[in-house]
Amino acid sequence: MRLTVVGCSGSYPGPDSPASCYLLEQEDPDDGRTWRILLDLGSGALGALHHYADPLSIDAVALSHLHPDHCLDLCGFYVLRKYHPLGSQPRLPVYGPGGTGERMARAYDLPDGPGMAHEFDFRTYDTSFSVGPFTIEAIPVLHPVEAYGLRVTAGGATVAYTGDTAPCEALDRVATDVDLLLAEASFRAGDDNPPEIHLTGTDCGELAARTGVGRLVLTHIPPWFDKQDQLADARAAWDGPAELARTGATYEL
Repeated sequence: MRLTVVGCSGSYPGPDSPASCYLLEQEDPDDGRTWRILLDLGSGALGALHHYADPLSIDAVALSHLHPDHCLDLCGFYVLRKYHPLGSQPRLPVYGPGGTGERMARAYDLPDGPGMAHEFDFRTYDTSFSVGPFTIEAIPVLHPVEAYGLRVTAGGATVAYTGDTAPCEALDRVATDVDLLLAEASFRAGDDNPPEIHLTGTDCGELAARTGVGRLVLTHIPPWFDKQDQLADARAAWDGPAELARTGATYEL
């Protein structure tokens, strides 16, 4: 399985990166076809995606939650799939919280019926599901809106993505024994942070140490923080491989 960071800026696009979006690719061993899914499609990510894959080659999108920095470029994807010169494209599965279709219709000022339903096949999360060679488990986490951490397994490897979440018991289920953990570090340790919203670098390091991950990649750090500080906090809590997400980084798992 190949993971490419398309966007990793926290809360809004930053000077060096769009907001959250991660491309996962896996070759099907039966026919050699490469399957591609996106975890989130946040503000600014659709344009950057063109550097790494043809957007028309995407097989599914899985949204961690419905804050704009994780889902809003689905509006541009709707336009691309509806009006592309090759013609209107087949409906694309989009997995997310309840009401995702209605939320995106409002974002583009479309009536609920049909909204984007001719372009996207909106599906509410079940416990686990498959897209080609990928098996995806959606685990509810703690955030002000309905939100999920995602475990994706293919080719004998597993990637976990916290989405946006505060510390909670469910995070151990998200992260346990994965090859790579994408963990958001939006808050700074030691600050008077509001409760039940985000993780700190220290939280991410402690999670990695507790759950036995192979590699920790910190993501979703807002542009107003020094990323190296967040990484230092994570490394103080965990002595395994840890690094900062950056646009264009690719991991072969």
